[in-house]
Amino acid sequence: MILPPATLGMLGGGQLGRFFVNAAHELGYKVWVLDPDANSPAGQIAERQFCVDYDDYAALDEFARGCAAITTEFENVPAATLDYLAKFVPVRPAAAAVAICQNRIAEKSFLRDNDFPHGPFATIRSEEDIDVASAALFPAILKVARFGYDGKGQAIVNNREEARLAFGHFKHESCVLEQRLTLDYEISVVLTRDESGNARCFPTGENRHSKGILDVSIVPARTSACVASDAEDVATRIAEKLGYVGTMGVEFFVSRGQLIVNEMAPRPHNSGHYTIDACVTNQFEQQVRALCGLPLGDPRAHSAAVMVNLLGDLWYDGEHYREPDWSRLHAIGNLKLHLYGKHHARPGRKMGHFTVIGEDAARVQEAALAARAAIGIGHE
Repeated sequence: MILPPATLGMLGGGQLGRFFVNAAHELGYKVWVLDPDANSPAGQIAERQFCVDYDDYAALDEFARGCAAITTEFENVPAATLDYLAKFVPVRPAAAAVAICQNRIAEKSFLRDNDFPHGPFATIRSEEDIDVASAALFPAILKVARFGYDGKGQAIVNNREEARLAFGHFKHESCVLEQRLTLDYEISVVLTRDESGNARCFPTGENRHSKGILDVSIVPARTSACVASDAEDVATRIAEKLGYVGTMGVEFFVSRGQLIVNEMAPRPHNSGHYTIDACVTNQFEQQVRALCGLPLGDPRAHSAAVMVNLLGDLWYDGEHYREPDWSRLHAIGNLKLHLYGKHHARPGRKMGHFTVIGEDAARVQEAALAARAAIGIGHE
């Protein structure tokens, strides 16, 4: 068990890292952050930031010497970096689990090989792979295997010709070709698993996306208890099979009533932000607890919640850049606003979120959507 006032290491300095730093500070820990962005949100509030690349091994040596344990806030930290640091200090989650989640080919193959529910797909490494892919996959979505998120690196393709064009647009990077499914709705499960194999799930959330980016999360999800329970069971078994230690998110499609795993995120998840204000223990405190070998906290929700993302588009009125009128949100007593301290707003960039909480789920949803409109977020 690693106890305060030990120093913990965070690879990545975005908003997920910032919330981790907050949670660690509240528990009495110090935090060092390693991120190449000098203006990183997590680095702003950490005791120290290493402003270097993730493959700067001299800096990694110093980082490891000063930290009692190390974790990550995003899946694109090189697995080699995690492996290297693990030679000197506990690193959770382990590189092997992160490597599967950070590559869509490895991720889909893991789901298939372990009999987890997944959609039909084909691995695309060449145009010949497109030629021999099953015709039943179309219409489909072509996704780059690495570094695609929030709708980036994806293209809807209705036939082989469109798939070839998209593959060329992606500069022939390795991809997965996924059958485009009929969606009833989308849900996610955020859970934390400790080193002893104990896992605790937060309540299942229902997610709505806009242009590939999470827009709204609703908790409790408007789904059946059976679907929510099955999703928690699948997510827990995925974490167990990965040997995962830490907080992770598992996204699901519900298609024609069937539960299908879409993606796994080896870190706290955007759809779990509601836990900060609506749960006894939030996803970031759980991340600290799992990293340090502390008993996991109670993930129970004490309120219904709706979380709304605030993207950089909100800072623009046409071509004019201006700060949104936050007084419209502060006027709502059961609304909690979280701004991430990012250096510059740009369209599509996650700049903050707010969560509305309350006892009545229907009223919470109504209030959150009204607040979303009041701050200037339009309909797609």
